[in-house]
Amino acid sequence: MTPAQLSTTIVEALTSLVDSGALTLPDGVPAEVTVERPRQKGHGDYATNVALQLAKKARTNPRALGEQLAERLRTADGISDVEVAGPGFLNISVEAGAQGKVAAEVVAAGASYGTSEVLAGQRINVEFISANPTGPLHLGHTRWAVLGDAIGRVLAAAGAEVTREFYINDRGVQMNHFADSIIAAALGEPKPEDGYAGEYINDLAKAVEAASPGIFQLEGAERQASVRAAGYEIQLKEQQKSLEHFNTHFDVWFSELSLHESGSVPETLQRLKDLGHVFEDGGALWMRTTDFGDDKDRVLIKSDGELTYFASDTAYYLNKRERGFDNCIYLLGADHHGYVGRLRAMAACVGDDPDKTLDVMIGQLVKILKNGEELKLSKRAGNIVTLDDLASEIGVDALRYSLARYPADSPLVLDVAEITKQSNDNPVYYVQYAHARTCRMIENARDLGMALPADDAFDPSLLDHERDGELLRALAEYPRVVASAAELREPHRVARYLEDTASVFNKWYDTKECRMLPQGDDPVQPVNEARLVLTVATRTVIANGLDLLGVSAPERM
Repeated sequence: MTPAQLSTTIVEALTSLVDSGALTLPDGVPAEVTVERPRQKGHGDYATNVALQLAKKARTNPRALGEQLAERLRTADGISDVEVAGPGFLNISVEAGAQGKVAAEVVAAGASYGTSEVLAGQRINVEFISANPTGPLHLGHTRWAVLGDAIGRVLAAAGAEVTREFYINDRGVQMNHFADSIIAAALGEPKPEDGYAGEYINDLAKAVEAASPGIFQLEGAERQASVRAAGYEIQLKEQQKSLEHFNTHFDVWFSELSLHESGSVPETLQRLKDLGHVFEDGGALWMRTTDFGDDKDRVLIKSDGELTYFASDTAYYLNKRERGFDNCIYLLGADHHGYVGRLRAMAACVGDDPDKTLDVMIGQLVKILKNGEELKLSKRAGNIVTLDDLASEIGVDALRYSLARYPADSPLVLDVAEITKQSNDNPVYYVQYAHARTCRMIENARDLGMALPADDAFDPSLLDHERDGELLRALAEYPRVVASAAELREPHRVARYLEDTASVFNKWYDTKECRMLPQGDDPVQPVNEARLVLTVATRTVIANGLDLLGVSAPERM
């Protein structure tokens, strides 16, 4: 019995009480009830505080309502006992057979176990990284490469229609500085002021020459424009290659320049004027964002006629909304705290409710240590640690998992030695090894001729040991964890769940009474087959969870 199934049973019991006249709920029976695993042993398999939540509306005290509800639940299928504790908490114990069915349900669902429809019908855009195409992706982008991708995965698992989007900052003076840096490298000249440094610029100069022989013999603006376009194309492909290797995937690569070439920016400015949220002052055009909580108004067009980034940001937001996205998620770096208020005000200025259409997440910095010192700068990139450097030094799985298991707003200091060692002290190794152990157990069972029992031959009541129940309850919790991670945009909840579940599985594995394989020459018994189902279910859940984090589930370690 999963928490969701038990929630349904409790709702049915409440409905029965209301229908019989024994209970009055002016607002009606809730559609669902929160059911959790109790923290302490001896408090049943599940617990709920629904009696405390509803007592005031029902004009009764929580314990009295708890007793009413407990009496109904004790007669429900699959429930063995209900205890009313404290001021009205319900501690619920389920029958072994009802609990054991979870294992078969997980196996039957396979890769789809944990998915739901809680966000069905929502179209969500997740924009992350959004770097300039002027150099390699670096440590500052790496955390968002992990979290943005994982957020997209958990949202999709919860039923949302998700688009992962990379906003290419390919307009502005930095692109000319980029082109001038490549030209200087090709001609053996010093790096220009505000130019880019690093071996990668020399590599780009060679690649541009190879792709377009004679390009550096062009003159003036023509050479700059040609080199800018060629260098941009090559560097963007390098970024895309790095992200694919890092198991981070984007559905859309959106060009900032395309907003201006399509006329979206002038259209946006006209719309703002029509809505009455712009004004002129000092020869510049401003958006009156202070009307919607921003700390100051924002410039859209400078006094010299140059468009600001905020004008592009506004046009880009409207473009997303016009493409049909109900919610736009922005993942921004630690130095972008000021953007939260201005982006929310911007959404309000164009007529949206930012509480519904906009989520702005701010990520904190990450520091990587090696041998007690901060990881040295990349020679190739000049003054940064690149994503490729990190993936090579640490490994894709170890780096992704280590970044995914913390909330975005937590500053991180990661030690290379700690997150790469093959030890149970290393969370990624601990979880992956638990998966590999299930695979080895299943392989051993196959060697003995064991196979999953047919549906009518599986007896879930055989999974009646305390450790069986703990593992089954852990597996049953997985869909709720995924749904919560999606609704809160917190994929670290999946990582922490996997670690807890791996711990529960290992304790089950070490319990002699829960052996899956028959001992010695003993024949295979139904209980062995039942525990094979439980092992396959555990493998399924761990693999599904790791996939949501973009981390592999190895069969051997």
